[in-house]
Amino acid sequence: MAEEYRSAPNADVGGQPSDDEGRVHVDRRQFMRYGMTASTAVFAASLGAVGYATILMPGGGGGAGDLAVKYWVPKGQEDSAWYAASHNQVMKVSELKDEANKTTTKMSGAAGVWNGLPVIVVHIPDSLNAGTPLGDNKPRTQLMEGVDATGKIVGHAADYEGDPAIPHDDIAVIFGRCPHLCCIPGWQLVSNNFTADNWTAGGTDSGGSKLFCICHSSRFDPTAVEVNQTSKGIQYIGIRKAGGPAPVGPALIPFDIEGDTIVGRTDYLEWYTYCD
Repeated sequence: MAEEYRSAPNADVGGQPSDDEGRVHVDRRQFMRYGMTASTAVFAASLGAVGYATILMPGGGGGAGDLAVKYWVPKGQEDSAWYAASHNQVMKVSELKDEANKTTTKMSGAAGVWNGLPVIVVHIPDSLNAGTPLGDNKPRTQLMEGVDATGKIVGHAADYEGDPAIPHDDIAVIFGRCPHLCCIPGWQLVSNNFTADNWTAGGTDSGGSKLFCICHSSRFDPTAVEVNQTSKGIQYIGIRKAGGPAPVGPALIPFDIEGDTIVGRTDYLEWYTYCD
């Protein structure tokens, strides 16, 4: 039997069966058909960005009106993720920092959900390493020149310094979708050289501390910030692809820190189109 995904309540996708609560059921074959053809834009428009995102996630994601980032424990990591006991609870900056202090690089990460969309939040120790000589295992945010899938220069992240999408307060919030086929990359979902507790500067494929997509092995450096561009020509601030089949890196989501809470902003959402 095909695996089913549940969309947001009251979403209306013409002709699709729904349950008593008004949730539309789309089986995996239907999703792949919509997801891999030009019909996706119509399908996504009928659901809205949040509704479309919820069919890509397990049931029970965060509410559309809640802009605080919450932990979301990936399936299979219920016993291994350091935040396993905090599933669907508000993510705290202090908790990420405490976990980072247990590592060599002083980095940590967690899967989350924001406004119904999957995110990966990474603690980057800018406050510790900024102003120190660049060297191995001294990670910090690097503002870099971005190129599109053809190698054409798109822009430089330094031109956007101060933008709320640029990592700040030692935190980066990354859209949890791979630009390759919109799979879900993760922070230390697997153990290999790309996810190891070490760091090398330059946004290259060397060193660890990468986001790793287990579907097709794309790797992304959460510390290497650049201007990216979708196949539709929409520019966004994102992180660098270090290796693998993805054309570019995923988007960075603008956010504010309110007390100890990470609160996403909805100023600019056009980057979401790379999963249409």
